Amino acid sequence: MKRFPASVYSLGEEPDPRFSLANERTFLAWTRTGLALIAGGVALEVLGLDLHPGFRLAASLLLMIAGTAVAPLAWWEWMRAERALRQSRPLPGALSAVVLAVVVVLVGLLVLAGVLWR
Repeated sequence: MKRFPASVYSLGEEPDPRFSLANERTFLAWTRTGLALIAGGVALEVLGLDLHPGFRLAASLLLMIAGTAVAPLAWWEWMRAERALRQSRPLPGALSAVVLAVVVVLVGLLVLAGVLWR
């Protein structure tokens, strides 16, 4: 039986299904996070809060770009973790958590600047 993606499922042995399902739930959680970032970016711009327009637009765009980037990053992280599970290797670190932390700090600074320079 062929499974997609072959680059993941052609390696190693089947892990305990609980671990694969947990990995899938993590992927889905990151996908929801991406949707929330996009929604936050749209809401920040559409609500027209009393912020400096340039900073508000920059924060909105950053949220929407980050939200769009989270989905492929989540897929890549899922594949890395699934490969590690199938090959009985230690799980890799999550790059997406670092990226998301940086984005949240940048958006927070942009909103703060928007409040201060309105």
